[in-house]
Amino acid sequence: MHKAGIRDVAREAGVSISTVSRAFTKPQLVSQATRDRVMAAANKLDFNISRSAMALKSGQTYRVALLMSEGITSWFNAEVFAGIDDVMHGKGYDISLYQHINDAETRDRFFTVLPVLRNVDAVFVASFAIEPAEIEQLRRTKVPIVGINTPDPLRFDASETIDDEGGMYRAAQHMIKLGHKRIVYTCSAAAETLDASIDLRGHGFIRACERAQNTHDISWKVLTVPRGRDFADNALTAVLSEDRFPDAICCQMDMMAIPLMIKLARHGYRAPRDYSIIGFDDAPYADTVELTTMRQNPYEMGRNAAMKALTLLEGRALEQPHAILEPKLVLRGSDSRYEGE
Repeated sequence: MHKAGIRDVAREAGVSISTVSRAFTKPQLVSQATRDRVMAAANKLDFNISRSAMALKSGQTYRVALLMSEGITSWFNAEVFAGIDDVMHGKGYDISLYQHINDAETRDRFFTVLPVLRNVDAVFVASFAIEPAEIEQLRRTKVPIVGINTPDPLRFDASETIDDEGGMYRAAQHMIKLGHKRIVYTCSAAAETLDASIDLRGHGFIRACERAQNTHDISWKVLTVPRGRDFADNALTAVLSEDRFPDAICCQMDMMAIPLMIKLARHGYRAPRDYSIIGFDDAPYADTVELTTMRQNPYEMGRNAAMKALTLLEGRALEQPHAILEPKLVLRGSDSRYEGE
């Protein structure tokens, strides 16, 4: 049985062989009407061009890399991945995941090997800072490098970043304006081997409390617990160990706030009756438990980052390469005005 080739598609579509090639490898150079005609002919003849052939012709691998400090199963990373894939998949790109780049050995191996292989067309870095030397190693790949919620976004060619510090600053301000007197911030200890954007939230809490001390009668404290699977249990222990139970709790993230709310209820403390609590993220189940939180949208951040990468891949300049997004206060049922004891 004769297998259709590129000449057959060109003859069927009434275009040149080079036009068929461009329709597959560089569609931006072909009018939509011509591309539709070529694709219709290719579909009729059951023709497809292999990924390796496209790569050889265009000089692209049609693969991008997504670097993350944690695993893909975390809420933030899963949403970022979904957003990137929503854009890149439709353009013919696959996504290679590089997870748990959070220790010196893994980082050294990755940032040494990837530039040598040069097997991706763009690199996305999610939620952690990379050192200047690592940036220079990545630049050897000569591909766009896009940061997603990274502490130092200006080091990248483009970025989409949530204002973590400002968001928690406003969360703490919200509690202070409700009249709360004893406020704590529960968080996981920062990783020793990398700077993560989430750690900036603690700076926002401290800044808000220090500023309010001059005008409000408040006491505040940061309760730092070890990282790992037991962080919610450790946060519970830390809160219950306070000499006086706090009347307001700001949590570093919803995935700490949600189990903390449930566990405190088992000890007789219910929000908002006995205390107010606010999270950060608007992660799954935050609405189920009526958690007041600071909302961010990592899916949209991933989509926007992918659109910027595509623009750079096409050789076009970005009007706004770096965007800082403000988290939104979402009021639910876990906070209320403090009426005193």
